[in-house]
Amino acid sequence: ISAIPSRAALGGPAACVSKVELRVACKALLDRDTLNKSDPCVILMVQAQGQWTEFDRTEVIKSNLHPVFAKVFTLDYYFEEVQKLRFEVYDIHGTHSIGTRDDDFLGGVECTLGQVWLLSYLLLKSMVNEVHHRIEFLLSCDPQIVAQKKIIKPLFLKYGKYAGKSTITVHAEEISGNNGYVELFFCAKKLDDKDLFSKSDPFLEIYRINDDGTEQLVHRTEVIKNNLNPVWEPFKVSLISLCSCDEDRKLKCLVWDYDSRGKHDFIGEFYATFREMQKIGSGSKVTWDCMNPKYKLRKKNYKNSGVVILSELKLHRVYSFLDYIMGGCQIHFTVAIDFTASNGDPRNSCSLHYINPYQPNEYLKALIAVGEICQDYDSDKRFSALGFGARIPPNYEVSHDFAINFNPEDDECEEIQGVVEAYQNCLPKIQLYGPTNVSPIISRIAKLSAGEATVKEASRYHILLILTDGVVTDMADTREAIVRASYQPLSIIIVGVGNADFTDMQILDGDDGVLRSPKGEPVLRDIVQFVPFRDFKTASPAALAKCVLAEVPKQVVEYYSHKAICPMPPLPSCDFPASLANTPTE
Repeated sequence: ISAIPSRAALGGPAACVSKVELRVACKALLDRDTLNKSDPCVILMVQAQGQWTEFDRTEVIKSNLHPVFAKVFTLDYYFEEVQKLRFEVYDIHGTHSIGTRDDDFLGGVECTLGQVWLLSYLLLKSMVNEVHHRIEFLLSCDPQIVAQKKIIKPLFLKYGKYAGKSTITVHAEEISGNNGYVELFFCAKKLDDKDLFSKSDPFLEIYRINDDGTEQLVHRTEVIKNNLNPVWEPFKVSLISLCSCDEDRKLKCLVWDYDSRGKHDFIGEFYATFREMQKIGSGSKVTWDCMNPKYKLRKKNYKNSGVVILSELKLHRVYSFLDYIMGGCQIHFTVAIDFTASNGDPRNSCSLHYINPYQPNEYLKALIAVGEICQDYDSDKRFSALGFGARIPPNYEVSHDFAINFNPEDDECEEIQGVVEAYQNCLPKIQLYGPTNVSPIISRIAKLSAGEATVKEASRYHILLILTDGVVTDMADTREAIVRASYQPLSIIIVGVGNADFTDMQILDGDDGVLRSPKGEPVLRDIVQFVPFRDFKTASPAALAKCVLAEVPKQVVEYYSHKAICPMPPLPSCDFPASLANTPTE
């Protein structure tokens, strides 16, 4: 993992991860078929660790050399990463299978979604006080692209050969965490019959009309065969995609009779707005006349070519990590430090707890890297600092849950510097012992956070950082404690310090499967992130912090969403800290 440049080096505060929607269209594709035109499909490939893998693909559009695809690619955009994308266009034969012959390949192009250093880029920026959202695309050198918010690139065959005059257009939009999405249920009645020996095969298209007058396809329904009264499947679309979050933005809706050769017959059209759609009430529906302008001019008694009905609308608000933080949700940080004998005598320079006046040990490096970020989200900047696995004064009995400032009534320290001082002052007063039991501290913090759960508002969320030099010895009890804790407003970060074999610790991180208690009960949600510190020895503190905190925003949103707890109203004057810049919001 490479070091991450500072916010200053990047030109200001960085943003939490955004979601980006990409839409694609092609023009002048090569015609590979003898009797019909090509049946194109676009495959989006993403590069990870030098390997290209398929991310998703569009629908197949039959017999069309100028396809506009309805499929939307939704990607996470990470400010600090270069994300390489490749769009490949194929002529599909049969059941959506990709051919292996060269003549099935219609062309491809590569671009970059992420942090690039080229003269021409697209910058979509939304600001929440000092929070900046950036999206940059690898583009051609035409400066007009910046204003158009899209890229148009030629398609290439193998060995860099142009695919004729073929081009691909990629439209990009950032999805703000404040938008949400809507689920729409459309049907129609008494549509015109366009077929001679059967009834029409209708489908519906919805286009958003942009500020510059251009039209952007939002959704294309499935085809309902041989039916003048179709009921289309409900579909979900983000509000920014549907209407750019403008309830009065015009939507152009077209109804077609499907033709397998791509020559669809026009049935009619109507215009709508999202505000009109929301007039739907309990038991009532919203209807539009489906009009054919040619028929309206030619036929004296023409009424319509059928009616299109919105039978149901479900509006879903999707809250983001920023929504909760800006509503005043505090992040309370607790650190738990391993003081077992396996760390070595702190007086010995080989000990993991050795205090070198010129170089912080691994415990301090991990504590400072994570703690300095978390303190930006806690208004009083007081943190609980606990220890486990040591004999402590006055009786020198083994404790697996003690305050390292030796004040059981108030285990909090002032800011991260206070935690560092308490840690350094604690070492000469204790005897490192064992075993490595972490379940008592997890249970304690879970009980504390359970008190927050009784408050029906998003006011405080807890992060427990456990620093340990080995595999926990009370694995069964720890699994049980984590399952219980998964119901509370709590995330657990475990950093493995030293060179021990931490393979068995991966079981606590649910990335490879669902963590279960010894009795088989699964966690309600994944709340544990385990990271070996040795993977970051040559990286910057920011790289470690980015990795261990990557899941926290998602976990915060998951907890409050599960509880159906909305963010509190934004604070009147909220200077949002940008320290958690490299973590996802959803």
